[in-house]
Amino acid sequence: MSGQRDYYEVLGVSRDASAEEIKKAYKKLALKYHPDRNPDNPDAISSFKEASEAFDVLSDTEKRARYDRYGHAGVKGAGGGAGFQDINDIFGAFGDLFEGFGFNFQGGGGRSGGRAGAQGASLQARVVIDLPEAYAGCRRELHISRHETCDECHGTGAKAGSSPVRCSTCAGHGKVIQSQGFFRVQTTCPACRGRGTTIKDPCGRCTGSGRIMKEVVREVTIPSGVDTGMQLCLRGEGEAGQGGGPRGDLYVEIEVRDHNLFARDGNDIMCRVPVTFAQAALGADIEIPTLAGRETLTVKPGTQPGDVTRLRGRGMPDPRQKGRIGDLLVEIQVEVPRKLSSDQETLLRQLAELDQKDVMPHRKSWFEQVKEFFAGGDSSEET
Repeated sequence: MSGQRDYYEVLGVSRDASAEEIKKAYKKLALKYHPDRNPDNPDAISSFKEASEAFDVLSDTEKRARYDRYGHAGVKGAGGGAGFQDINDIFGAFGDLFEGFGFNFQGGGGRSGGRAGAQGASLQARVVIDLPEAYAGCRRELHISRHETCDECHGTGAKAGSSPVRCSTCAGHGKVIQSQGFFRVQTTCPACRGRGTTIKDPCGRCTGSGRIMKEVVREVTIPSGVDTGMQLCLRGEGEAGQGGGPRGDLYVEIEVRDHNLFARDGNDIMCRVPVTFAQAALGADIEIPTLAGRETLTVKPGTQPGDVTRLRGRGMPDPRQKGRIGDLLVEIQVEVPRKLSSDQETLLRQLAELDQKDVMPHRKSWFEQVKEFFAGGDSSEET
């Protein structure tokens, strides 16, 4: 047997230790010997690597079984034991065990090489709808130009028959660590720009980017009650990611056109309805428009100009709270006719006399004035 220490001894656990006990023991040792806690201490680095190799074997059921039966020889050359080339390989393999501890355990790709792909950028689109469509909800087709994964290289960026190679500068992790005295600074690899790989023979269709521009058509469902300025988010409908990364999102901004009959205030709707003087004074049942259709409104006798009647639940639905609906506010406008028939004028003058109100005298027609002139009447009479 070689001079390597027993992996159970390295982690300080028994041979029948559970997977959870092995994990806890490794965390304790890894935090103790982490390079950030032990700068310029080669012994700590060696202990860190030794503990990581032990955990690599004992945390894997198959490797652990071979190790228990054959010792170190059972895991040599089979993907276990002494398989880490440097500290970054360890960070990449087991970094997720140490999230929240404040240390740099992010190597990116581990033994498999390469880093996690970058998420695609989010996109924005704009949809213009009418108020009745906002009230009822509707569907719209969106035509979007976005980057799609190249169908020739399947996103690798490499020519068919070839593959990207691991970046020699960062060992495939996409990041490099520079020591500055007691500080260790992690930056994006300048050679591969964070991808972890480089391409020697790029794909002719996408020129090595792994993506191509395409126009796609997507249907968006607009819920009832939306208002100008609201946004809908379509998850995963943005730009394709790079290096196998996830897609971005698509944000759809809503604009609701102004309506010629209705004005909106939040979830409430206002409508101005004209009535005649007689209808306002005597009362009437009139037909009014609502967003749901026609409806009859009773105008009470003596209704004044500007009076508002509130119709509950006839406004806009609330898109954020199901079942909540605004109101329709009907404002009465009394119309004054610009021209009167002789009968209408006679009746209104009788009404004025009953009200004992002064009104302008009857205006003589041009023909009446001419007739009085030739008859010797007073042509200077108020007309």
